[in-house]
Amino acid sequence: MSDSVLDASHGRPNVVDGALTLVHSNVFIALAATSWVVTTAVLAELPLEPLPPFIVFAVTLFVYSLNRFTDIDEDEYNVPGRAAFTKRYGRFLLIIGTLAYLGAVGFALAFDLPRAELLLAPIAVITLYSVLGLKRIFLVKNLLVGIAWGGIPLGVGVYYGVPMDTEILLLTAYVVAMLTIAAIIFDLKDIVGDRHEGIVTVPRVIGTRRTRLYSAGATVVVTLGVVAAIWASLVPPRYLVLLVFSAYVFSYCLSADPDASPLFYGLVVDGEHLFLALLVAILAAIGVL
Repeated sequence: MSDSVLDASHGRPNVVDGALTLVHSNVFIALAATSWVVTTAVLAELPLEPLPPFIVFAVTLFVYSLNRFTDIDEDEYNVPGRAAFTKRYGRFLLIIGTLAYLGAVGFALAFDLPRAELLLAPIAVITLYSVLGLKRIFLVKNLLVGIAWGGIPLGVGVYYGVPMDTEILLLTAYVVAMLTIAAIIFDLKDIVGDRHEGIVTVPRVIGTRRTRLYSAGATVVVTLGVVAAIWASLVPPRYLVLLVFSAYVFSYCLSADPDASPLFYGLVVDGEHLFLALLVAILAAIGVL
């Protein structure tokens, strides 16, 4: 990545550098996480208020900004451009993320939100993931990522007082499963660094090809679970829109490659969440959902 997001030869923003900045700064992943608030609110027919998206954006920005420092040794091998970006801008971004996180906690306390103490969960996740080294245990780090992201639709349910609603529970289970799969796919790009750091991952154990095939197969299994839930009338037919998301995941599972550009993983793979939220919002706006 160049030192500037400006293309010196043209004196205007360079699209690739701009995209890398968006990804490396964790702004894109924070927007991606926030998009699940939109998806959950629309599918579960809940009113979309500004506080839940802000909280999710702030918490995600903080967690990923902190994680860039805890994982910088692996990034030196896996994503050297991101490691260089972190060394140059990471402290500033971590300060912004920390202030945003503290702001989210402050709002939660000020508005007396239910289960506000759950906002401490990100600290626990980071501690378990990196400080205590659970990421070194086979599949544990993938499950931690899935569970952490599954907390978004569940948190939306808590905010609106319907955490045990069937639709919220389905979305939570779906996100946990799909983000666990996505985390396994992300490990494809990290094989070299994970080997150097002694981290045991699915791609290291079964190889690249089997990781792609098994992840695609797992996506099909999860999708069949959604179809079964709709067939059993546990959730309404509008949840069929999740099949489009599953198709997106299935496609990148089969095309993922250890040598793919950071933008493939940071923009295309993580873009799945924004894609679904935009699709759901459009379908709801035109009366299809």
